[in-house]
Amino acid sequence: MNWLLSDLLHRPALSWWDVIDIALVAVLVYELLLLIRGTRAVQMALAASFLIGLYFLSRWLELETVNWLIRNLATYVVFAFIVLFQSDIRRALLHFGRGPFFRYFERASSTSETLEELVIAATTLSTRRIGTLIVIERQVGLRNYIEGGIPLDATVTYDLIASIFQPGTPLHDGAVIIQGDRIAAAACFLPLSVSPRMSREVGTRHRAAVGVTEESDAVALIVSEETGTISLAVGDTLERGLTGDLLKQRLHTLLGGRRLRLRRAYARSATP
Repeated sequence: MNWLLSDLLHRPALSWWDVIDIALVAVLVYELLLLIRGTRAVQMALAASFLIGLYFLSRWLELETVNWLIRNLATYVVFAFIVLFQSDIRRALLHFGRGPFFRYFERASSTSETLEELVIAATTLSTRRIGTLIVIERQVGLRNYIEGGIPLDATVTYDLIASIFQPGTPLHDGAVIIQGDRIAAAACFLPLSVSPRMSREVGTRHRAAVGVTEESDAVALIVSEETGTISLAVGDTLERGLTGDLLKQRLHTLLGGRRLRLRRAYARSATP
């Protein structure tokens, strides 16, 4: 007994590498808890904790049958977890991919002219109460949705967007997807969100906008056909009731990117 106490009290001194190791593990556990909070994975984590505890309890109490059953089921549980929670796993990987370190590898964002055309299109279609759904790609590719639509590869202009969403035209159903400064495709169909947090008042267009932002880091711009309200879906949340000025500010913040910052820096340096 004395030997055990002396061994516990005389632990090796902690080095800086040990502190860094513990800090990294703490950050990973904290981020994991944030990711699973409010999702189905919480119940799965509780069930996994119970099975792990039961496994060690069966070893301590020498319950051979229970121990054998848990060991043989462990492999199948892992595969079942991947299949059942593939959307949550994909969302978690996207969350880590948006970290500060990965921003050094960002692609060029939309230019100021493109964002101006989007704001003009949204405000004009809002006054005319024409339903609109525009998805702007950021770092996560939307190729699988683009291939399901009608390819265009055209410059982003108000006239083209207004023509696409004009009621009765062949392309007005579905979403327009923008890559950089080009309209990649129209009439694209998106996954509908099944989040219980969404209001029952929103329709299919808003649910599709939130659905695509749940699966990627895209930004979705929506104009309601019933009320003409302008909304923005970002990171699986819906910002409703935007004015033209507020929409412009939000788009510049979310999509301005490096090109706009470089232009502003150049303008400041050129000013006498």
